[in-house]
Amino acid sequence: MPPAPATAAASRMPLLDAMKGLACMLIVGHHLARYGPLPEGASPLAPWLFEWLAQDGRLAVQVFLVLAGFLAAGTLAPDGLLRIDRPLARVFQRYGRLVMPYLAALSFSVLAAALVRPWLQHEAVPAAPGLSQLLAHGLLLQDLLGYEALSTGVWYVAIDFQLFVLALAAIGLVGLLQRRAALAPERARWLAVSLVLLLAVASLVLFNRHAELDVTALYFFGAYGLGMLVFWIGRATRRSTWGFAVALLLLLGASALALEWRSRIAIALVTALSMALAERHERLSMGVWPPLVGLGRISYSLFLIHFPVLLLVSAVIERLAPDGPWIDLFGLLLTFVLSILAAVALYRWVESRPADWRGLLALFAVLMACGMLASA
Repeated sequence: MPPAPATAAASRMPLLDAMKGLACMLIVGHHLARYGPLPEGASPLAPWLFEWLAQDGRLAVQVFLVLAGFLAAGTLAPDGLLRIDRPLARVFQRYGRLVMPYLAALSFSVLAAALVRPWLQHEAVPAAPGLSQLLAHGLLLQDLLGYEALSTGVWYVAIDFQLFVLALAAIGLVGLLQRRAALAPERARWLAVSLVLLLAVASLVLFNRHAELDVTALYFFGAYGLGMLVFWIGRATRRSTWGFAVALLLLLGASALALEWRSRIAIALVTALSMALAERHERLSMGVWPPLVGLGRISYSLFLIHFPVLLLVSAVIERLAPDGPWIDLFGLLLTFVLSILAAVALYRWVESRPADWRGLLALFAVLMACGMLASA
């Protein structure tokens, strides 16, 4: 469940990076507690912790959904009106920013799975991919087309892209109406915010209650929309307006939970309300423990790369080390440390570089080549 890539806005808000860092550690911990033979061996040392991470650690993804919506609102429409002139170019930019490190990490994951497959007989090891499966992953269509995932959490990369496009389409539609119907800017601004609110309400009370829709942005737009609304609430200059908006946000979340209790929505609501308070009291730019901020900045790369590292460490431990819970726990800790080092490299060499067609096509070709090599 990957976090959204870092943005310029986030770099000016260390508290957001710290939140991403904490949430990323929970998500990585969730995967380390679920996949491969190491957690099976190490869990007797702290069964309650492994059970909690395996069952509830995934809820941290709601933090990233709210943060992604917050940052999207700041990028696309900080005052409620679309501020970009070339929406399709912005869609490609978002796709490239998400997909370039994703393709690099996925290529590594395909090779790692092929390398450990003869040694590690475990259901966590993905099967050798086919050409159509590779293409679907590269185009972020794997879940919509029903293909098995080649790495953990790749579903969220696709959902993040869908959510961004849906938000852009909603705000862009209002911009089109503004030009065609000569709407006043203030009226268009309220119409855009109202449309996002309507989508969020529809997601919270309808789409999010149907598990079969979890391959679409409609299922997740409730949390994402809460983040967008929090950004705009923070722009309110009158205290009464801010208070009314926060009360409306609380009422929306509480009504959705009263309709059907969902822990994921409760986490998203608490995150959104906490961000609204932090923004109001100018805490988003406050200083935070630097290592945690640094972890937040590489959190997307860390999410993408930790699973193939887990496969490699699991295979080595299973083949060369003696059996024992402490050995397996050491393997999990080693996986986390090596994953951070690999994430730093992926962030420096791929994620932090500008997205362009040449780099994107090159990485797409690398994924195809790695897949064909793994299937040979």
